[in-house]
Amino acid sequence: MRAYERFLKYIKIHTSSDPESEGCPSAPREFDLARELVRELREMGVEDARFDDNCYVYGSIPATPGYENAVKLGFISHMDTSPEFSGENVNPVIIANYTGGEVELGSGRLLSPDKFPHLERLKGRSLIVTDGRTLLGADDKAGIAEIMTMAERVLCSETPHGKICIAFTPDEEIGRGTVEFDISGFGADFAYTVDGDDENTIQYENFNACQAAFEIRGFNVHTGSAKNIMINASLVAMEINSMLPPGQTPRDTEGYEGFYHLCGVEGNVEKAEAVYIVRDHDPELFRKRIEALEHIEKSINDKYGAGTVTLTVTQQYKNMAEYIKPCFHLVDNARKAIRDCGMEPVTEPIRGGTDGANLTCEGLPCPNLGVGGFAFHGPYEHITIEGMDNVTNTLCRLVEIYAGWNREEN
Repeated sequence: MRAYERFLKYIKIHTSSDPESEGCPSAPREFDLARELVRELREMGVEDARFDDNCYVYGSIPATPGYENAVKLGFISHMDTSPEFSGENVNPVIIANYTGGEVELGSGRLLSPDKFPHLERLKGRSLIVTDGRTLLGADDKAGIAEIMTMAERVLCSETPHGKICIAFTPDEEIGRGTVEFDISGFGADFAYTVDGDDENTIQYENFNACQAAFEIRGFNVHTGSAKNIMINASLVAMEINSMLPPGQTPRDTEGYEGFYHLCGVEGNVEKAEAVYIVRDHDPELFRKRIEALEHIEKSINDKYGAGTVTLTVTQQYKNMAEYIKPCFHLVDNARKAIRDCGMEPVTEPIRGGTDGANLTCEGLPCPNLGVGGFAFHGPYEHITIEGMDNVTNTLCRLVEIYAGWNREEN
């Protein structure tokens, strides 16, 4: 079975995570995909395939006899889709031999090279798009499909390999994908997350990240006698946003540049809340961003009175770059695998984070590979069948490389 065939099945299973829930998984529906993946793995011959009470799927393929001392190599993707856009009742559309230009998705939405210039280089491929009502789910069900297809190939092949460890996680999209991850039980020496964009991409640098929530307490009195008394919490939220440095939003930044992103604001005169995510690759600049938010909190409280604003900063993940450097063979071998599969590798920073960032910092070095998809988290999400095949080939080649890779000599 090809990766895209599995993918088309997985995206029909609704797995959006729920940021309002504190459970693990955040949404019980994530178990629906976990059960299906374990069933498929067992049918392939992965005898230890299982999922735990927190909806983490694990399984392994034993080493070929004589290769028990080879590197134990892991592959990880996440099962949940972003709660930023509907992931229910996904209805994919396949455009065979895409000729370029605009694609009408439905619901008045247009997939256009004006917004997505890379579409021009996808000409001649089979393009999978949405019908404009939902996201597609390539982030990260494409990664799951590619790992599953790689596993099937390995099991059906006589190519020697070391132990291969497989895991699929819940709740990555809400920053909790590794909270209950069992690194020891997973059993890998090194791993790759398969959760990036373009099929030839390798990523081992990511943002330092936190969430910053301003809780604002207003003071509501009659408008006719509000002079120097009323504190409009909603207006204070707007004032807080105006105190942030201009030109430092996701729209205005790229590459290694950090940002403040207003995720949402709600409230009234009496109370309001403004929630941001804060990102920067450089740890010192990241620290200064948090200090800037703390300064805003102090300034507002000095102006309107103590307790008007409470800032809560929740750390999410750290840049994995420093942890990857001692085992840079992961990047070098990924580059080799991509080249061996007929592509030119591209190394770029992640303008976000992955499960691999947290796992790397916890002791499991884990750079990120692309899945072949684009425009994640919304109705313009798309992927190509050929791109998924290329990623699957890359994963198979990595298995071959590490079967013959000697840690002592490298």
